[in-house]
Amino acid sequence: MAVLPFRPTPFFANKNQAFWRLQAVGWGGAFLLRAMSSVANGQPPAFLVLVLIATITGFSISLILSVIYRQLIARRALITWGVTTLVVPLAVTLYAFIDAWVIGLYRPERAASFAQLLIGVFYLDLTLLGAWSALYYAINFYLQIEEQNDQLIRLENQATQAQLAMLRYQLNPHFLFNTLNSISTLVLLKQTEPANAMLTRLSAFLRYTLINEPTGRVTVAQEVETLQLYLDIERMRFEERLRTTFHIDEATRPGLLPSLLLQPLVENAIKYAVSPQESGAEITIATQLIGTMLRITVSDTGPGLQNGASDNRLSGVTFDGGETVSTGVGLANIRDRLAQAYGDSHRFEIKDSPEGGFAVLIEIPFERRDGAAAPVATARIPAATG
Repeated sequence: MAVLPFRPTPFFANKNQAFWRLQAVGWGGAFLLRAMSSVANGQPPAFLVLVLIATITGFSISLILSVIYRQLIARRALITWGVTTLVVPLAVTLYAFIDAWVIGLYRPERAASFAQLLIGVFYLDLTLLGAWSALYYAINFYLQIEEQNDQLIRLENQATQAQLAMLRYQLNPHFLFNTLNSISTLVLLKQTEPANAMLTRLSAFLRYTLINEPTGRVTVAQEVETLQLYLDIERMRFEERLRTTFHIDEATRPGLLPSLLLQPLVENAIKYAVSPQESGAEITIATQLIGTMLRITVSDTGPGLQNGASDNRLSGVTFDGGETVSTGVGLANIRDRLAQAYGDSHRFEIKDSPEGGFAVLIEIPFERRDGAAAPVATARIPAATG
């Protein structure tokens, strides 16, 4: 599709300029219609001067009316329409009086009296000013509604962004709390090297979260890189018990997704698959293209939902000494973020196999930062395992 060399500007982007354009077109059209009618009725060419004077008079009176209407349009409806009902007849009478007086000067020998001339032009002038007044109010009320709609859309966008930011910010304190606890334990055990390494990785991870907007999106490659940094921190806690595998389709790497979307999924797997099992578990992260959709799967080899902690895993709720503790970063958090970011254009499924294991499947529209569509090729190229 051809692209215009310039960006079209909305007609009412500059209201003042739009008003003068409409004034020129409207009264210019009225002049042409009256001029053509005069010629068709056999009037001499000099009569066009009267038509021009009448048009200029109507143009001038409409400017006075616009000043009055501008003050009335923001008032209550009773005041607006009440004053308008009084102003329009006065304006039409003035318009007709000037028209009749000019015609009387042009043809002093005419048999018709001034009153007859006044009544003759009154209805024509009433039509012109009445139509002008109706259009003025219609256009301005339309613009007010458009402005209110734009403001409502802006407020909705701000509310959505605020909710997305709130959901994202819930991740950081929870992860930070766990990591600092681990560092504190290492310090108490006088394991300074692991503690220093964990602090270094933690600072790199937090730097990433501060650089990226809570409502922003990153590429799959960036998300995987950050996820590996997070896993390096957790691997220092669980060592061989935490095993990870990445199957990242090369075609999906430039695809966009919400920042830190996968980290809570992996954290969930560590909490409910790796931590409770002495042998640990393996976590697999895979991405692939399915048509125009980006499919992301995070699975583990843990007990799945076949135990009493199933509801806790889904909601992000744990228990400490019998007391309910809500972390606020369960799978419901991811579901809410996807709903806010993609509406109905996404898929979020939880799978649990009878032989054990738990998987979360996400499908979102494949988008690049440059706006390119999904590539046709969907060859799956596994990345290195961790």
